[in-house]
Amino acid sequence: MTEKTLTVGTAGPNLVPELKHPGERTAPQTRRRLFMALGLFAVLAALAYLVTRWLAPPSEETDDAYVGGNIVAVTAREAGTVLALHADNTQRVLRGQPLIELDPAIANVQLDAAEAALGREVRAVRVNAAQVDASGAEIAQAAADLSKAQNDYTRRKAAAAAGAISGEDLSHAADAVTTSRAALDLARARQAQATSTIAGTTIETNPQVLGAIAEVRRAAIDASYMQIVAPLSGVVAQRTVQLGQKVAAGTPLMAVVPLDSVWVDANFRETQLADLRVGQPATITSDVYGGKVVFHGHVAGLGAGSGNAFSLLPPQNATGNWIKIVQRVPVRIALDPAELEKTPLRVGVSVDVEVETADRSGPFVANSAPPAGGEVASLDGGPQLEDRIRKIIAENAGRNP
Repeated sequence: MTEKTLTVGTAGPNLVPELKHPGERTAPQTRRRLFMALGLFAVLAALAYLVTRWLAPPSEETDDAYVGGNIVAVTAREAGTVLALHADNTQRVLRGQPLIELDPAIANVQLDAAEAALGREVRAVRVNAAQVDASGAEIAQAAADLSKAQNDYTRRKAAAAAGAISGEDLSHAADAVTTSRAALDLARARQAQATSTIAGTTIETNPQVLGAIAEVRRAAIDASYMQIVAPLSGVVAQRTVQLGQKVAAGTPLMAVVPLDSVWVDANFRETQLADLRVGQPATITSDVYGGKVVFHGHVAGLGAGSGNAFSLLPPQNATGNWIKIVQRVPVRIALDPAELEKTPLRVGVSVDVEVETADRSGPFVANSAPPAGGEVASLDGGPQLEDRIRKIIAENAGRNP
């Protein structure tokens, strides 16, 4: 079987179309269909975004936000030499955990001296009580001497009237009465002086003893300052103290940052504040964890002024060269402690904040509340010191402790 050929005329080969398979497409058609699909996808994505934004609750967001927290400075209350360090930067410590040990030698000596002074004061009160008893005996003796002198004067006066004794003897008898009366007055004055030091008080309530007790407590408090403990739980930062260093009272030694109670300071533009209220929910994403970790919180309060108002050198717009700049106001966002415990945030890191503003029933200004951080117990010596004071008093008062 012979193959038939198509004869090409003078019009040239371009006038005859090339025969292709029915299922094949040209490259321009494929690109056109691809661009149409991409365009349709972009339109659908834009519509989906607009619908989502339209259905989503109204909100305000900013990326000018940073994590804030309490940086609790640990300082020396009394001067001393560092003997031991129990914590370093980046380490977690618990409340009441020892951080630094100062040399307690001088403080212990001062405590011993204060306890000795307390014992002396207790014994001095006992001496005053004994002087009251002794003055009573002196009064009784002076009264007896006065009575004897008066009797002698009476007898000599009668004898002098009868001419039995001379006037000189009568004068000596009168002088003896005067001297005995003066001795009685002196004994009574001594009794009043001794009584004034203990009248209306016991040994425990005597002013001199109370002053000595106060000195013992002061010395015990100073001795307790030789061990510096963590005021709260957190992470140690900014340790500047070294072993063997001589530190003065008030010297900053290190800082403790409680990461379980940090917050976010979000700087919103002043044009975004109209719908912000205290209590509105907020979502936070950080640069540390990215979008895979979302923190939840609420608006705790709005700042009292813009950042420029509290700057060291606020701008003076009255100079004449004025350009209006949109100001930013810090908004405090409280975070969920449970989320912070699972994924802690560090102070100063950047975050993105979005606040839902649908509910505008909250106030513009937060109610007064004490700052977070809790309380620190006073180092007053505790019941052990009180027991020690009672024992010292009992021992020097002649009692059975």
